[in-house]
Amino acid sequence: MATKTKWTKKELDYFQKRIMEKRRKLLTEMGDLRENTHIANESASTSDSTYAYHMADVGTDHAEREKAYYWLARENNYLRYLDRALQMIEEGTFGICQTCGDLISKERLEEVPHTTSCFSCKTNASKTTS
Repeated sequence: MATKTKWTKKELDYFQKRIMEKRRKLLTEMGDLRENTHIANESASTSDSTYAYHMADVGTDHAEREKAYYWLARENNYLRYLDRALQMIEEGTFGICQTCGDLISKERLEEVPHTTSCFSCKTNASKTTS
């Protein structure tokens, strides 16, 4: 029996829709984060004096802004991964393990749509680096 070496057009359409939905949700979340960060920056810069607030409050506000920036950077990286997955669908390389050339399982692609390694190769790579 021949081993399947590529996803069908129907399957690729399914993955593309899932990735586009994840992308849409991510952009909405990023917009909310940006808005919250913008509001926090405005309120911090429009205060008459930092001394009008307790030092702990100022520190907490700063930590929250730092966390928001961290999450924005993290989400931006994820967005790039999703965009790359969409590009791979267009190129016809989506869902094919870059290490062994086998198809990546549907379950793995549903959980990590931007992966370029099958579970076996990812697990083996993790064992050799640890």
